[in-house]
Parts: sequence; C-alpha cells; structure tokens
Amino acid sequence: MKLTVLGCWAPYPRAGGACSGYLVQTGGKNILLECGNGVMSNLLKHIDFRLLDGVIISHFHPDHYLDLFCLRHAVQGVRRTQPGLKPIPLFVPEQPREPFQMLSGYKGAFIVNPIEKLTETMRNGVAGFEGFLGQLKVSFVKTDHPLPTYAVMVEGERKLFYSADTKWCGYLPEFAAGADLALCEASVIEQDSDYTSVGHLTARQAGELARAAGIRQLIATHFWPEYDLDKIKAEAETGFADPVVMAGEGLQIRC
Repeated sequence: MKLTVLGCWAPYPRAGGACSGYLVQTGGKNILLECGNGVMSNLLKHIDFRLLDGVIISHFHPDHYLDLFCLRHAVQGVRRTQPGLKPIPLFVPEQPREPFQMLSGYKGAFIVNPIEKLTETMRNGVAGFEGFLGQLKVSFVKTDHPLPTYAVMVEGERKLFYSADTKWCGYLPEFAAGADLALCEASVIEQDSDYTSVGHLTARQAGELARAAGIRQLIATHFWPEYDLDKIKAEAETGFADPVVMAGEGLQIRC
C-alpha cells in the first residue's frame, strides 16, 4: 500500500498548499480519499485523473470535498471525446441533502454510493457500513462531528485507518485495531483543547487513538495553518509514545 498526501490543511491551506486529500494505491486500485480545496492540482502531479478507481468523501465540509467539482468537469469533459471512460464510483454521506443531490446529478462523472446505503456490518464489535471497489474493502463508522462524518478503513494488501474529523470517540480504537497505518486529524493543540467541543481531536488525542488501537505508524494531518507544526508533532508524540510523521503535500508512505 502506498499513501501520497495531496493536502493536509484545514479549514484553509497555507500558501501553495491544499486542504484534505490523500491518494491511496493498493491492490491495483487508485483511491482518492477526500478532495478538498487545491487537491485536484496536486493529484495531477502523481497520476492522471482517468486512472482513479474510486473517491471517498468523509463529510461535506468544504475543505474535504470542494475540488470534486474540478474532478467532475475533468471527467465529463474527457468523456465527450473518450466515451469509453466510465464515471468514477464516489462514496459520500447522504446528508446534508443539498451537496448529496447535486453530486448525484453529475451522472456523467460519478456513480454515487451513499455510505448509509452500504451493507451494515460489524468491525471489531463496532457497527458501521462496508463497500467494495473490486476486491478492495472499504469500511465506515460514524464519528462525532457537526455534519454526518465517517472514519474509514481501506483494506488491500495492508490496512489504512483514517479518522476523518471527530471528537474523541471511545469506539474508534476498536474500529481502527488491526490497521498498519493511521492517518489521524491533529487539529487542536492542548492550550486550545476547548475547541474540541466542535468535533475535533487534539494532537495528543490523535496519538492516543493510534496507540490504543495498536497501530505502529501514525501520520498526523488536518493542521490549522496558524499553528507551529513542531508543537503539534511534540504533542502527538506525547500521546503516541513513538515518533509521529507529519503530513505534507507530496509525502509518500509505503506500508
């Protein structure tokens, strides 16, 4: 499995950066996990959008999905001259209805799969949903965030856990257990911990989540652009009790 970071900032990027976006390549599939502001441009540095096998969006906050509209134009435009190119499977929440219905209308670009309509399943005793992209299994569990939001497990040759945006949820370590790599939001530093009430993890909590799940490799992401990244790293490592990798555009990790 290969993970490429396309964007790591929230809710807006630093100069030259991009918001949430990750390219996951495993089992012969190219999966775009999140597609926030600026992600489309960075995606094209690594692969042609025609090679995408699927897109996963955890929730409908703009920094996680707005560049889907760029991808939509790209796919629909190319299909005028390359009709053999198929629409891309897209996994998204059903709510809020406005963005869901808008994306569902772009039938020339996407085959929309509402997460809530996938097969109900249990992962390590945690109730959620699962779908497939070929032989690649993708599991979802709801997190604690103002909009309907889903943490994700991508299972190919290896397993990747992605926290999405969330407050601390006691069941997330169980859901994440068995992953080879954790990609966790580290949105808040300890001195601002009151802000977790709006649905985010502190950097220390990101480390604690990965440690509780028994995951050996943690990538911290989803950074407030005004924070000192060294401080975020130090606090995440306090929770994880091991070195933490900090996300950045172009970072590539194999596991």
